[in-house]
Amino acid sequence: MRGGAGRGGDFQAPAPLLTCRALAVFLSLQAPWLRSGPGRCEALAARACLVAVNPARGPGPRGARSGKIFHNLMERKDFETWLDNISVTFLSLTDLQKNETLDHLISLSGAVQLRHLSNNLETLLKRDFLKLLPLELSFYLLKWLDPQTLLTCCLVSKQWNKVISACTEVWQTACKNLGWQIDDSVQDALHWKKVYLKAILRMKQLEDHEAFETSSLIGHSARVYALYYKDGLLCTGSDDLSAKLWDVSTGQCVYGIQTHTCAAVKFDEQKLVTGSFDNTVACWEWSSGARTQHFRGHTGAVFSVDYNDELDILVSGSADFTVKVWALSAGTCLNTLTGHTEWVTKVVLQKCKVKSLLHSPGDYILLSADKYEIKIWPIGREINCKCLKTLSVSEDRSICLQPRLHFDGKYIVCSSALGLYQWDFASYDILRVIKTPEIANLALLGFGDIFALLFDNRYLYIMDLRTESLISRWPLPEYRKSKRGSSFLAGEASWLNGLDGHNDTGLVFATSMPDHSIHLVLWKEHG
Repeated sequence: MRGGAGRGGDFQAPAPLLTCRALAVFLSLQAPWLRSGPGRCEALAARACLVAVNPARGPGPRGARSGKIFHNLMERKDFETWLDNISVTFLSLTDLQKNETLDHLISLSGAVQLRHLSNNLETLLKRDFLKLLPLELSFYLLKWLDPQTLLTCCLVSKQWNKVISACTEVWQTACKNLGWQIDDSVQDALHWKKVYLKAILRMKQLEDHEAFETSSLIGHSARVYALYYKDGLLCTGSDDLSAKLWDVSTGQCVYGIQTHTCAAVKFDEQKLVTGSFDNTVACWEWSSGARTQHFRGHTGAVFSVDYNDELDILVSGSADFTVKVWALSAGTCLNTLTGHTEWVTKVVLQKCKVKSLLHSPGDYILLSADKYEIKIWPIGREINCKCLKTLSVSEDRSICLQPRLHFDGKYIVCSSALGLYQWDFASYDILRVIKTPEIANLALLGFGDIFALLFDNRYLYIMDLRTESLISRWPLPEYRKSKRGSSFLAGEASWLNGLDGHNDTGLVFATSMPDHSIHLVLWKEHG
């Protein structure tokens, strides 16, 4: 093979195999950090330097000797010696001269050398940094990538998938950003990527309005005015003088007992407590259907009841503007709390979880609400208690409160025409007002650390409380409206503090219908 080697000089190339090897070594000298061995590296530039470093050398005695060497197949030992000598010269060149040498060498190469060059360049230039870096440094770099990019990177190779999947902190953070709870006790390195994939699917279903399904409970013969949900069981109280206990998962009626007209219900495994339009409260035994206690004293319908077995106390709120405190086991009235000027539509007994000047953690607190005010009573300290505080959203009573109240021992939340109001229970200060200008008069169903469940006449909504934006909605039928809010309720509430892949099951929402059935909205099983 002949090629121009300078002014008036001819150059005879060595055999293709030697040329390929010289090319590889020569290129490795261009990038010292990629050298694969001293012998190979130092021998790389022989051909290049002979041709490009001194291209002007003519056909004199020395040039003739060079041509003779390369005309015959060079012996292995001679070739290695030649490469050693040329490498010294090449390494002494400037970067520009080295580049020119490379250009000239490539121009003299044939198809075999160019193919060899291409194969070696790919190996030399494409470095798998994720494989070479320490695992801790790889994890640090991965934290800067978004989850979707990480999932794409998992497709690069098995090694990348293994490293990325084991980056626990990255996937935990991704899950948190989606509003999922994190259990730090889980040690499985691959667990959290699987959780994230499950989370992203559920959030996509919520965004696409495909996360829920509906069902109905049929059994009452008159309007259903009272609902209460606990641990997979739904209690319904009706004007047909009965109360029923339903297994939501199967739709089967577990118990059905004869009662008075029910305006409010609450139950546990053994008993049912009902507030009635006949101005009384009653306690019933599920197993026998017998009435075990009858509480008389209100002069108006009883719209809300709550009780605590530990305190042996029952409380009731009535249309007579009062709240009564009863001895649960004896049935006697212990106290009548006054101060409301409207129907008392909600009473809540709850342990306090924060400390203030007025109460301590562990104290039982009673909240009672009417159309305009929420009153706070220290029910756990004394029976003859006085109101600690009255909360409202407008001093002139121009803004009404919706008939739903959330109290978890730390915060009080109630909705109004102006939005959701959240009070700090330690200071009674308003922490924030969450407004939804695009949708007016949203009513509160449930409130957690991450999500809130809201509804209006047409839809059920999920709000991300971190951004105060509505992330999902679900259509509702023409349900029975109730000014007291007793004919609709939220189901499972733990997911409001963050989904975890297990708590997004069961009942989401229930409401009574004009045809006396119960309309259920349930979580759809994961796809």
